[in-house]
Amino acid sequence: MEDLKEKTLRGGVAKVCAQGVNFFLRLGSLMVLARLLDPKDFGLVGMVTAVTGVFSLFKDAGLSMATVQRTTISHEEVSTLFWLNMAVGAVLGCLSLGIAPILVSFYEEPRLFYVTAALGAGFLFNAAGVQHSALLQRQMRFVTLSVIETIALLISTAVGISMALSGFGYWALVGMAVALPAVSTICLWSIDTWVPGMPSRGAEIGSMVRFGGIATLNGLVVYVAYNLEKVLLGRFWGAEALGVYGRAYQLVNIPTENLNSAMGGVLFAALSRLQNEPERLKKYFLKSYALLLSVTLPISVASALFADDIIFLALGPKWQDAVPIFRLLTPTILIFALINPMYCLFVSIGLVGRSLKLALVIAPLVITAYIVGLPYGPRGVAFAYSAVLMLWVVPHLAWSIHGTMISLRDLLQTVGRPLLSTVVAAAFAYVVDLAYAQSLAPLARLSFSGGIMVVVYLWMLLFVMGQKSFYLDLLRGLRKRSPVGERESLELA
Repeated sequence: MEDLKEKTLRGGVAKVCAQGVNFFLRLGSLMVLARLLDPKDFGLVGMVTAVTGVFSLFKDAGLSMATVQRTTISHEEVSTLFWLNMAVGAVLGCLSLGIAPILVSFYEEPRLFYVTAALGAGFLFNAAGVQHSALLQRQMRFVTLSVIETIALLISTAVGISMALSGFGYWALVGMAVALPAVSTICLWSIDTWVPGMPSRGAEIGSMVRFGGIATLNGLVVYVAYNLEKVLLGRFWGAEALGVYGRAYQLVNIPTENLNSAMGGVLFAALSRLQNEPERLKKYFLKSYALLLSVTLPISVASALFADDIIFLALGPKWQDAVPIFRLLTPTILIFALINPMYCLFVSIGLVGRSLKLALVIAPLVITAYIVGLPYGPRGVAFAYSAVLMLWVVPHLAWSIHGTMISLRDLLQTVGRPLLSTVVAAAFAYVVDLAYAQSLAPLARLSFSGGIMVVVYLWMLLFVMGQKSFYLDLLRGLRKRSPVGERESLELA
């Protein structure tokens, strides 16, 4: 436990670096595929993934989180959880096949049958690697996990682009989606020496199954709340409208999603090890939250500020209809940056039930917003989505920290520094952009104005807000060496 800080910092750096590589891979594949495929191709697959994505919430049944969160766990318990995951994966694959005719009828699109059936195979591939990944996460082996994620994404991207170049159309997106979990699981089994035994009836997994069940239900509610608009747009506005909305949402969400994914896994593992030390847990959470916000907030605001150039450079001129949608969705992504890290806090200290209650409140709010905005098309939905989340963010944060070791003052101080720095930097960059950069080409304009914003932001955050010592301390922590050869055993992991 003494070297937890160093493990957390190194794990965080490894995950962020990997997510940085993954960001460019995802962005690069999006740029290539957006030019090789039509919006309707993305819309066809989006019609299926908006629905089968619900099944993805059950792909590990929350059992990977239970494995990470437990103080101790035995080989028999993990083996039993592994076979439960395999059973869940098989059921989800069969459900995908069974729901295919329903999607064909609902969307009145016969091509969706085989797309749905093919995507169902990914659930079985994923199930086989869930517990291997969870064990590596418990052991804080985030460098290994990061390498595996990058390899899987690289190979799946190559599969998708190769299929698109060969004229497979929307099947390129299907091939890429199935290849990702298959390659990831192969790598996990190759790296991790743990081999599951037979399931044991005597394994005490009841509390873990309940924990996983609540976490899964929470994920289901959140997924429906955050993805129902895609189903509605596909049904009432068609594949092309959904394709434009979906690419705008994906592009604006990539940076924040990658950073949350990178930091979230490390933060959850670290906080779980500190669940019996509230003061240290508070310190770790607030510092991690500050670090995450210091990156995600300026990226979200910059996305709104430079939306025209970002869409033109990333997707190409035929996607200009995505610009207003992209800009209208940026407040949504900013709110996600503020509220999503709270989930790590809940589950690490066993308050997964509170997260479920929050989800049950936010779900009807955003669904109502979709219905209100739907008559106005993708732009109306994007505007309503962002508006309701902006109204909800303060109550969400206040409810999140109620009764925990974190006070409202702690949270406001943590959020205030990067938020104020972002606002000042964005205002300065906007004025400079209007005065000097309008005649430049899109890439030069984005580089110039974006560079100005970065410089002003760093000056504000490090010197005006006095955060220089905080980041220097993080750098010093990275230079420290953890004890050589130290690795948790399965019984103590």
